[in-house]
Amino acid sequence: MSHKFHATTIICVRHKGQLAIAGDGQVSMGDTVLKEKASKIRTLYKGEVLAGFSGATSDAFALFSRFEAKLEEYRGNLSRAAIELAKDWRLDRALRRLEALLIVANKDSIFLLSGTGDVIEPDDGIIAIGSGGSYALAAARSLLRFTDFPAKKIAKEALKISSEICIYTNDQITVKEL
Repeated sequence: MSHKFHATTIICVRHKGQLAIAGDGQVSMGDTVLKEKASKIRTLYKGEVLAGFSGATSDAFALFSRFEAKLEEYRGNLSRAAIELAKDWRLDRALRRLEALLIVANKDSIFLLSGTGDVIEPDDGIIAIGSGGSYALAAARSLLRFTDFPAKKIAKEALKISSEICIYTNDQITVKEL
């Protein structure tokens, strides 16, 4: 019998020269919470890049490792590293089977990366993935429009709101910022 893992909500917000990425801590299988305080965001490349994942944990760790290698290869050029990882991810037979999404960001850019070769840069400086991603995105857009909150507070509050709606998102939130 196959069980579907529901493993997170990640949001990234760039606002007023600040960048924050936040993730909840819940990992679920079916209707059971397996873990409440998982860490799904990382600081990469000399503290200049933030990354978060949604999906299968081992797949995401493999992608983090490959993405870090691309950052090193392209000397921290985020857009080039993102494009090259997406290209490899789509074309490599083993990588194609990985089930995860990545958000990668630095002070200048934010990208969503997928195994289908997508490299998506949001128009408004906000992007979210995972089970509660749509809720977090809607909440963050509203907070951005109607408050004067900094990026870190928008990301955290958006995840709190998502955790009140999505049963696969909890309020054990980790936030990292640049």
